[in-house]
Amino acid sequence: MTAIPTDSVFPVDGQLLMVLPRAGASLNNPDVRLPLLRSDGDGYYLEMRVESDPQDAGEVAVTRRVPLEDLTQDEWEEVKQQYENLDFHALVDQGIGKGLEKISDRKIQRLFMALLTFLNPRQVGIVLYLYRLAAEQNNGPVVTFRSNDLLESLGYTRSKGGSFHAKVRSQLNRDLVALHRVELVLAKSLREGNKIGAEVIIKSILRIKSYKIENLSREFDLAKAADYTYELADSYTVSLEFFEGPSRTGDYVLFASDIDITQKLGSNAKNDYRTKLLVYLASRLKWDTPQDGQYLIISKQYLFKNLDLLGSNSSRNNQIFWRTVEELRQGGYILGAQELPGKKKTPSIQFQINPDKLKSGPANG
Repeated sequence: MTAIPTDSVFPVDGQLLMVLPRAGASLNNPDVRLPLLRSDGDGYYLEMRVESDPQDAGEVAVTRRVPLEDLTQDEWEEVKQQYENLDFHALVDQGIGKGLEKISDRKIQRLFMALLTFLNPRQVGIVLYLYRLAAEQNNGPVVTFRSNDLLESLGYTRSKGGSFHAKVRSQLNRDLVALHRVELVLAKSLREGNKIGAEVIIKSILRIKSYKIENLSREFDLAKAADYTYELADSYTVSLEFFEGPSRTGDYVLFASDIDITQKLGSNAKNDYRTKLLVYLASRLKWDTPQDGQYLIISKQYLFKNLDLLGSNSSRNNQIFWRTVEELRQGGYILGAQELPGKKKTPSIQFQINPDKLKSGPANG
């Protein structure tokens, strides 16, 4: 196999990309079911399911879940009581913060928050950063990074004293713990000719292997920091759980190494439509066979659903969509896009992907 030039591009595992948009679907997505508590012989779980869409083979069913480990029966009863305080109507109608405000236990509240906002664009940016580091460090799925380097890549600025604000430091640790803690349950054989695989796999996006504190006088507990406090370790070593490695499978998508993962100042991560569209196009490179190697034709309905453009204001949705398309064009990821009329008045969008910035590995032809 031809070596991948990691100075200009880096590979991201194909199976991960196929599942990312579904695994990160928001509560507003019509395929998402409300969270529930479940217990079985293996333990207790807080979980949400994203149903498959029979009209689109690229939209598989995925369950995301948080194992509630080492609970006593009394603690399980307490979790169930807190679950009763979850306001489902407010979650849908007024937002996640409103729906969770009656949950008094901060740990349970943050577990719900991690599940409900899982794989938001900021967390996806973190995942892409770690895959880029994996290519640079060339140590397989194991990646070591400094927290401050990642915060800088995310676009956060230091205070006058040279440190990052406690809020963004805390958020990064919670993001990392969420990527470590939330499991994805899905069919193993997502696409293999005409065969449908029956084996189920359970994986986290990453697993935190270790972390370091440089100031030994500072106490730090990974789970406690994620659940209760506002802290961040100085460096982490993680294992990328979906990482198969292009040398082993040839199944990957190449991203340009200069990919921009910065967060817009004062903007909610859920409004980062640029990252949502970029990752969705990358996932379709694995599900679909691009025409002439670089043309993707995708239903506008599915594009809007995966971008969370689900409101009734069609004019606003169109403006956001085409503004996002223009951002990707200016960033060089697409060379152009045009709307095509469709059957039954359902239009599609034809994208011309720039293979110098975004390209499927040979497993998809």
